Amino acid sequence: MANFADANRAYGKALAEMGEVYENIVVIDADLQACSKTQPFSDKFPERHINVGIQECNMVGVAAGMAAAGKIPFVNSFGMFTAGRAYDQIRNACAYPNLNVKIAGIYSGFSNGEDGPTHQCIEELSVMRAVPNMVVMCPCDANEAAAMTKAMVEHNGPCFMRMGRGEVETVTDFDGYKFEIGKGVMMKDGKDVTIIAIGNMVAVALKAAELVKAKGIDARVIDMHTVKPIDRELILKCARETGVLVTSEEHNVLGGLGGAVSEVICSEYPIPVLRHGVNDCFGHSGKHQDVLDHYGLNETTLADVVLKAVALKK
Repeated sequence: MANFADANRAYGKALAEMGEVYENIVVIDADLQACSKTQPFSDKFPERHINVGIQECNMVGVAAGMAAAGKIPFVNSFGMFTAGRAYDQIRNACAYPNLNVKIAGIYSGFSNGEDGPTHQCIEELSVMRAVPNMVVMCPCDANEAAAMTKAMVEHNGPCFMRMGRGEVETVTDFDGYKFEIGKGVMMKDGKDVTIIAIGNMVAVALKAAELVKAKGIDARVIDMHTVKPIDRELILKCARETGVLVTSEEHNVLGGLGGAVSEVICSEYPIPVLRHGVNDCFGHSGKHQDVLDHYGLNETTLADVVLKAVALKK
């Protein structure tokens, strides 16, 4: 039976654990502490937790100043408010001077469903990966969120981590799983096609692989948790071995994971790449799964895309 856990909660727990080892970690919230799940950190280290109120731009500026003074600040808000509203401060105050600021964009994609398109965010990966010096990541489950949090602490430089809302299926609980910034993970081997997925679409990709198996298609599944720096070596290996790629993301197909993979392929080993995601439009209000189904972000639609990709090889 599948296990489910909250990636945000795993992030908050990991922050509290790392706070015991790194006394220079500070956590800053913009009045969304209940959402970012940073309460375990503030309970342990109240003097190292700051709630600036609904001031996302100021929050990032404060974090930049703290990083310049030797702290490791983690800033937290909805992805729309960090990557969107505070973009200027992220670019100019954090990334340009290459300061050690860690940014969590929570409730991303369509996961903030009922709040509608003003609070949903399907652009962060493309926006953040275009910023020089920025590491851009998105965990596929709670285990990976915890590992990613620890890796961000140990990495010197600005990082952006994108997370959804609520519990997600645990898919990294297998022997041999290892998280490393910039190194994708093979979740399932296969010879006919490679599905490269990110975030909650990794679990969807594994289900889609089972659907196409019934039609005689052996699909490989890759968890590409780091969009920047992307694992060029693994992408090219999959391209050469399977001959066709499909990307899958709860994000605009423009500029996100699909764009990053296509850039590698078109410059080094041109083969077909089909992108599964949001086709350049805003979201609608509704329950998360209902919105995902409306935009075809499920295993059935992904399986159809995989079959189309395989047909291009013939």
